[in-house]
Order: sequence, then C-alpha cells, then structure tokens
Amino acid sequence: MHGSSPRVTPDIRRLAAYIAKMRPQDILMPVPAGLCCKTGGFHIDPVRPVERAVITHGHSDHARAGHSAVLATQETLDIMRLRYGENFAGSTQAIAYGEEIKLGDVKVKFHPAGHVLGSAQVAVSCQDTCIVASGDYKDARDPTCAPLEVVRCDVFITEATFGLPVFRHGNAGDEVKKLLASVKLFPERAHLVGAYSLGKAQRVIALIREAGYDAPIYLHGAMEKITRYYESRGVALGELRPVKGVRKADLAGTITLAPPSATSDVWTRRFPDPVTAFASGWMRVRARARQGGVELPMVISDHADWDGLTATIEATGAGEVWVTHGQEDALVHWCKTRGLAARPLDLVGYGDEEESETLPASEDEA
Repeated sequence: MHGSSPRVTPDIRRLAAYIAKMRPQDILMPVPAGLCCKTGGFHIDPVRPVERAVITHGHSDHARAGHSAVLATQETLDIMRLRYGENFAGSTQAIAYGEEIKLGDVKVKFHPAGHVLGSAQVAVSCQDTCIVASGDYKDARDPTCAPLEVVRCDVFITEATFGLPVFRHGNAGDEVKKLLASVKLFPERAHLVGAYSLGKAQRVIALIREAGYDAPIYLHGAMEKITRYYESRGVALGELRPVKGVRKADLAGTITLAPPSATSDVWTRRFPDPVTAFASGWMRVRARARQGGVELPMVISDHADWDGLTATIEATGAGEVWVTHGQEDALVHWCKTRGLAARPLDLVGYGDEEESETLPASEDEA
C-alpha cells in the first residue's frame, strides 16, 4: 500500500546487527588496565598484569613485566628482557612490521612508529573497521630506528605528549651543533648530556657522529646495556666507553651521556666543571631548563610535536580521533574544527619517560 513502511525482513535485521558490531568502541575500549580489545582477548600497553598484552615499545610506562603472554616486535621483547630479566612474561611472541596475526575475531598488524628501536603502531581490524593505536611516535628523522609509517584507518588513537601549538621541536641536528660548539668553546670542561636511556641517548649519539664528532663518547653505567643492544642491531654509534673509573682530569673536553636524574646528582662531582645539557622536547619551556639547573637545553624529542601530530592525524584519513596521554584538550579541539569526531581517552598510568626514569641504587655511581 502506498506510504506504508518497508517490511523489516530477517536479512535487514542481520545487516543492522552486522553494522552495529562495527562500532569502534566495541573493538577497543579504555578500561582501568589500559586499552582493551574484548573480541581479540588482549590489552594494548596495559598498566597492570593481564592475560595477553600487545606492547607498542619498550619504555617502562608502556612495557611492564608480569603479563601471562606478550606480543611485540623482537626488539621490544629483547629490551623488556634486558630491563626485567628472562622471566618478564609467561610467554612471548615476536611480530614483524607488516605481519598480520589473528587474535580472536580481530586481525592485528604492526607498523613502524619512529619512536625508538622496535616501536610500533598497532592496527586492529574487525570486519570493515580499522583502528590504529599509535603508541608513542614521531615523524622526525631518526637514524637509530625505522621511520614512522602512516597507516590509513577509520579511527586513529594518537598520543598527545606535546599536543600544544607552542611545541615545535625544530631540527635536532641544530641542537647537536650547539652542544659541539660548547665543547669546542670550553675544552677544559666536561659536557654531561641528560637523555633517557632507551632511544634518546642512542639518537643523540648518532646525531653527534653525523655532525662529524669522532672522539670517544662516555656512558653512565645505566646506559650501557641498552646502547650495546642498539649496536648489536646494526646501529653504528662509534667508539663508546664506560665513564666509570676514568680520571677526572681525563674527562676535560669530553661528552658523557647519562640518565636525567644523574645529571643533578652527586655523581657529577667526578667531572671537571661540568656543563649540564638536557635533550628533551620539554626544553622548549625555558622555565623547565632553569628549574633543572640545565646550562645547555637541547630541544630533541622522540615524540611528535604539534605540527607532527596534526600532520599525522590528517595523513591517516581517519574520520574519528581518540587522544590520549598528554595535552589532550587542544588536539581534540583542533580535530573538531576540521570536522573530525574526536574525544580524549583519559587513560592513566602513562607519562613522560624522561621524568619517570629513576636509577636503581646500584647504578647511581655507575
């Protein structure tokens, strides 16, 4: 009859149910342990022990010990083993970039994140919906790890560590030139560079080498294992020496890499009139440098800056963006002004690794 409603057939009901299943929040959702994929039976970077963890990279706020099973790149698994010991998880499985694995009802694929060695974005696909969890990432060049690969997706879950327009990191090579100019200017002083021991330290060393500095570079004891691991994976870093046991007078005119906490410690007394440098995206905020007693701030970050975040979001083609751990509100607002659906995830337990890193007591005088 003219004007009557179309009959709802079982096929239409099934189609409606199929479409309803495609909702992104039914594939991944924030829970107290982290991002949970119930249909796949796993969590991404969980902050507490779970049955199956999918880990994006080896930084301690993303990679924790105690899970029953861990899926990650070989480099991330190796780094976790170096940090936590052989039995950091009940079982482990390595996944290569571009490799696809089926977990429950979803497919999981890893793509380079450009953050540190072995870091990955996790693409989770269910039916016709693809969600990419970025983990931590950067789009700046880094000679020590695979570059960021932009992954087209429906929903992009992005970090926002430096999610404010004030954060524009600039060229890391120029920051290293400032360091080398200071070394040349003060040959009687030692230069201590505070840098996170996974990723940042190795990148700074590689950039120093690219700038033409070929003298030995010294390492705090807490840096040695991870840095030697980078070398074993084919990352060329030149001649490196442990600083422990070197005479104070012999450290004049040298460069030493140390965890940030060590550069404001009694440990620095072994150096002749040290110049304290700190390699971090936070050094864009001069007040932070002053508060930390940093004489030579170096704006070098392993996280995307504002331009990197916004460019990556646009390049994914995602119509929906979930923003997590960082300056969430500004990035959510930016997305909405461009017609994208966006919301903060408000995940807890993730922070800036450079600030959360503490040294084991045995390494304080390393």
